Amino acid sequence: MTHRTIPIVPVHNRPAEDKIQVRSISGVFTRWRWAMVWVTQLAYYGLPWLSWNHRQAILFDLQADRFFLFGAVLYPQDLIYLTGLLVLSALLLFFATTLAGRVWCGFVCPQTVYTELFQWIERRMEGDRQARLRLDRSPWTAEKVARRGGKHLAWALLALWTGFTLVGYFTPIRELALAVPYQLGLWESFWIGFYGLATYGNAGFLRESVCLHMCPYGRFQGSLMDQHTLNVAYDHRRGEPRRASTEKDTRNNSDGHCIDCTLCVQVCPTGIDIRHGLQAACIGCGLCIDACNQVMDKIQAPRGLIRMASLVELEGGTSAPGVFLKRFWRPRVLVYGTLLLIAAGAVTTAFLSRDDLRLNVVRDRSVMARTVDRGAVENAYTLLLMNATDRVQSLSVAIDPASGVHLIDPPAIVLQPAQATTLTVTARMSHEMAAMRAGEIIDIHFQVSDPDHGSSQRVRERSTFIVPR
Repeated sequence: MTHRTIPIVPVHNRPAEDKIQVRSISGVFTRWRWAMVWVTQLAYYGLPWLSWNHRQAILFDLQADRFFLFGAVLYPQDLIYLTGLLVLSALLLFFATTLAGRVWCGFVCPQTVYTELFQWIERRMEGDRQARLRLDRSPWTAEKVARRGGKHLAWALLALWTGFTLVGYFTPIRELALAVPYQLGLWESFWIGFYGLATYGNAGFLRESVCLHMCPYGRFQGSLMDQHTLNVAYDHRRGEPRRASTEKDTRNNSDGHCIDCTLCVQVCPTGIDIRHGLQAACIGCGLCIDACNQVMDKIQAPRGLIRMASLVELEGGTSAPGVFLKRFWRPRVLVYGTLLLIAAGAVTTAFLSRDDLRLNVVRDRSVMARTVDRGAVENAYTLLLMNATDRVQSLSVAIDPASGVHLIDPPAIVLQPAQATTLTVTARMSHEMAAMRAGEIIDIHFQVSDPDHGSSQRVRERSTFIVPR
């Protein structure tokens, strides 16, 4: 069977005046969605409060050009790791989409997670779907004002807490908390308000519009999937023609199992009808599966009228082991999987093998070389030393003696955690050696080490020593 992308039918639009009021549902996919809400939000809201060696465990200090990740200290030149992380994330997204469609959108996308949180607040304040629809149609009364006002107040508090937490990754969050509200800086106030407003607007009002009209992922997902990709799918072979009866299992009759209850539409966050086929607005959350399975239980029909299935399974009506294995053993899965493993290995290896101590050497270009007492030659250098650990380092600086060059008064440096310092040093060559190597440019190596920590690595940096004629 040839590999081809899955055709995605256009979104069947509802009337513009209809507001989507999502019905609550329970089931396997609902529990998985809430599990991901808990995991992602415990990580997001909790990590800034963790301490590591008497400082915030994760802190991006833009003012000091330092990024703290538990025991690691990163500098601006380490942003290459961010590039690797972005590449890794893109490959992981492609790999997951090829296997199981839009699982990212349905379970861990921030738009999905915060919309779920805001809808939970909405259900607590205004009731389930039918109660909210009645409230929408009812005139403005004191009760309606109280319910709507309470909902928006809770939304605003959650949105501001979200913005506060984001800023807490860039400004120490405990100091930030003590500064609220009267001692907040201008930029902190701006970003708390800006991100809070964005959260409030996206999760409270735009909701499915982000998925329908703003997110580009739904538009190109078809190019990442093929006939073996798992998607939320409606089994037309089993469900059609639809019947209006809720009697017991009718598998012996000509009618299908779909009773046209529309529960699959009522629970859909984007308001689509999955029975029309895979659509760009489907975020793969599986809530329609939970709803349909409950209906199948009530009419005593087998579950799975709506299920996670591939095009091969729907067309052939089979889920044989060969089809299951084919889902993984296909070119695009192998390519994305291989690239993902290579990228993950490269990023991990590079990060773990990064230098804890950084050294940059710059020659003094104003005086390339100077002749001093009895023909000895001196060159001057500027050293930039960076401590990329969360411990104090007592450093000694030297030049590899094999070059015949040595430092005058080698400095002893104490670098505090995440500290950088600049110092000027002078290297000298004796007059005898200078006479022998007049006119040469000699390669030398500066060496920096921490004698108090034998396990720490010695850093070497190449430079040159100029001997005048």
